[in-house]
Amino acid sequence: MNSTTAQYLEGAVHHHHPLSPRGVSERLFTFWFNSFVYNQIWEDPRVDLKALALTPESRMLTISSGGCNVLNYLIHKPEHIQAVDLNRSHLCVLKLKLAAIEYLPNYDDFFLFFGCADDELNRYNYFTYLAEHLDENTRAFWEKGSLVRLLFFGPRIKYFTKNFYDYAKMGYFIRFLHTIARVCKWDPSRLLSASSRAEQEEIFEQNIAPFFDNWFVRATGNMPVMLYSLGIPPQQFSAMETETEGGLVAMYRERVKRLACDFPISENYFGWQAFGRSYDRAARCAMPEYLKEENFQTLKDNLHRVSVKNTTLIEYMRSQPDDSLDRFVFLDSQDWMRPEQIAEMWTEIARVGRPGSRIVFRTAATASPVETALPPALKAKFDYKEALSKALLQEDRSAIYGGFHLYVMEG
Repeated sequence: MNSTTAQYLEGAVHHHHPLSPRGVSERLFTFWFNSFVYNQIWEDPRVDLKALALTPESRMLTISSGGCNVLNYLIHKPEHIQAVDLNRSHLCVLKLKLAAIEYLPNYDDFFLFFGCADDELNRYNYFTYLAEHLDENTRAFWEKGSLVRLLFFGPRIKYFTKNFYDYAKMGYFIRFLHTIARVCKWDPSRLLSASSRAEQEEIFEQNIAPFFDNWFVRATGNMPVMLYSLGIPPQQFSAMETETEGGLVAMYRERVKRLACDFPISENYFGWQAFGRSYDRAARCAMPEYLKEENFQTLKDNLHRVSVKNTTLIEYMRSQPDDSLDRFVFLDSQDWMRPEQIAEMWTEIARVGRPGSRIVFRTAATASPVETALPPALKAKFDYKEALSKALLQEDRSAIYGGFHLYVMEG
């Protein structure tokens, strides 16, 4: 267990006595989450960018997670992007992507590494072009590990020779769901060949919807521990439970149906990852913008605009001067926080944020926790763009969140 990550996780997640039922759940989650969880990010950057309205003067603070969105933002060349994460494993993914853009010989090698992610040449390219440019901790993450890991699984860099997107906790969880579907003779990957939204709905009803009536899924779907691999902590699970009338399994079905049916599958790379565990390598349309050839040189020319740091959002902001940032991306981190922690963080936003700063985040449930967590004087400094937030949520191709929220700091 990484001690730095464990310390940050304890501060973020542990809110109850360790021997209470909630306290036990919180500690099980931190044990599970203190590892490699996300092989890609599950927030739609297209929606983020509409809300953020980046300019060449934008100075961003964002959670890194798998690093995809950091690179998607970079295409638009803001002045600076500071990526932070309390999980060092995710920063190792971002650092590898940054090194790959800078040092791999060409775009084709980069796409082979992160677009296909299943070729032996990736391991050769790692040791030939990338390893020497990584810091010691990042190299250790990809090349080393416990004796059990090395004996039975090998170093993590081998993931890129066997489909990187089948690994990390998220990848294992999706593979597990595919195994259940295969045993029951359903084939969710059929969705990827659909030629229309009507065909997508037909395939959903035949090959995906029955999954939610499976006895095992219905028996375990309401257990918090089942969602730890999705990075959903106990308090986020509780928020979802509170807002769900028909049961959590019904909510999962509704959100998966949105993912499967509400967007053309030919361009929805979240759907490809959920139902096919890959990107669309043939047409190269259903994949993140950072993996598209037309954006590769832009990324290469602007890598100097990105900084990476293993810390929390609050700790980073405390280290910054007044009026130094104007774009904030918090993913779903506030679902993890107590109201007083949210108020503390937004106090720092009010200090370091420039007038007109834009703050975006998501929630598992529909309501924004900021509305009830901030004292009136602090809340008055921010304008909640509620109507626009609801409209943008409907455009989010990942479809897994209950709420998308945009706030603008008053001048």
